[in-house]
Amino acid sequence: MVISIRSLGLTGISGYEVSVECFLSGGLPAFDVVGLPDAAVRESRERVRAAVKNCGAKFPVSRITVNLAPAAQKKEGTVYDLPIFLGILAASETLDPPPADAAFLGELSLTGALRPVRGVLPMALAAVRAGIKTLYVPKENAAEATLADGLTVYGAENVMQLVAHLRGEEPLTPAEAWQPGEETERLPDLRDVMGQENCRRALEIAAAGGHNLLLIGSPGAGKSMLARRLPSILPDMTRQEALEASEIYSAAGLTDSRHPLLTHRPFRSPHHTVSAVALSGGGASPHPGEISLAHNGVLFLDELPEFQRDALEALRQPLEDGEVTITRTAGTLRLPSRFMLVCAMNPCKCGWYGHPSGRCTCSEAAVEKYVSRISGPLLDRIDLHVRVPSVEYEAMRRKTEPEDSATVRARVIAARDIQRRRFAGTDTACNAYMTPSQLAACCTLDEKGEKLMKNAFEKMGLTARSHDRILRVARTIADLDGAEKIEAFHLAEAIQYRNTDILKG
Repeated sequence: MVISIRSLGLTGISGYEVSVECFLSGGLPAFDVVGLPDAAVRESRERVRAAVKNCGAKFPVSRITVNLAPAAQKKEGTVYDLPIFLGILAASETLDPPPADAAFLGELSLTGALRPVRGVLPMALAAVRAGIKTLYVPKENAAEATLADGLTVYGAENVMQLVAHLRGEEPLTPAEAWQPGEETERLPDLRDVMGQENCRRALEIAAAGGHNLLLIGSPGAGKSMLARRLPSILPDMTRQEALEASEIYSAAGLTDSRHPLLTHRPFRSPHHTVSAVALSGGGASPHPGEISLAHNGVLFLDELPEFQRDALEALRQPLEDGEVTITRTAGTLRLPSRFMLVCAMNPCKCGWYGHPSGRCTCSEAAVEKYVSRISGPLLDRIDLHVRVPSVEYEAMRRKTEPEDSATVRARVIAARDIQRRRFAGTDTACNAYMTPSQLAACCTLDEKGEKLMKNAFEKMGLTARSHDRILRVARTIADLDGAEKIEAFHLAEAIQYRNTDILKG
């Protein structure tokens, strides 16, 4: 008799249904798992054997064959321990076969306790798409599974509880849908930043339109301080955005029972020694990298020229497409990667080029070599290039409190609301992602603006891409002003943020 137990698997950040088929036959005792299992799946045989014996059941003395279908898809992890356990009990007639609309997943300890697994959220969403009505998971994963609407989720601490429930002896209580509690974590506030009014303005524009930003200045000027306060002025994620980001975090094993859903936009700040694979994702078993973990949030690259060249160049395609494509011998994987790129760098190796103190020891050739580590195509994809001057003493000692994040955030949200109404019914979330047709419709210029844009294009040597990015930034500045059309002074402010000469001091 073949018993089929419904379960789920994970490939990249997407879940899919897996049928765990168990067959007991005559012959010498053996326990085989087929269907392209990895080492962790094959080792489930010993965990299941011990769990069956330690929960008081008799392990069948026969030839056991477990097939994980679809057999052509590689299976990874410990998620199949529980369905294999239940399949063996049902095949040996120790337990009735579970309902056809129920699915099971979880790792077993040798004592029969259920341990949490990663990727439960994308697997739960896949269960809904597959028509599964009831999902049984380890108790620590129950809150995460309830985020998938349309599922009845049961969290069990051990297999004894689950078996008693399936037999109708001691029914489990369905897990309640998880709701975020009161936020205790406070994001860094802009009120901590003294001076730097031009940089605060650039940060506000970047937040309002979802634009990429490059901060250039000497050590201690406040580049990292400014960047780390960007999340405090960004609008909250929608439910869909939060689920998308949480799916990636779940697949990477970065969620827990207390925080199954991301409530703040992600802020990722990898060290400059990060490899191209760690940044873009991949590996022998493709997994999300930093740019996917920053999806719907911010990717902050501090000390930009110190990053490996191949790692930086890996950013170019995701910045344009909003997704990263990973191709390996095992297959091709597409991961979402729509993020705001914020970079910070010194103007030279010693960091003091152009500083009023004149302490820079770098030659002009050394400065050129340092700056040339950042390619032109990557710079062209960054909307705002901002010089961060050293903070003056008077700004540090002034008694008036700077504008806080809540005040700036209110203006950002108002500008985003304008964009939301403008792009209603489309996939465009903000100005930074406008399509060419939307750009033509929403970024028309008057005669004065056309003349200004033409002069800038010719004198600054702009590319078609930088031309479009200037228009997007100008549209955002106009939205912050509540203006229906882009005026010449909106465009002039946008153009000044494309001055790459600041890279040379």
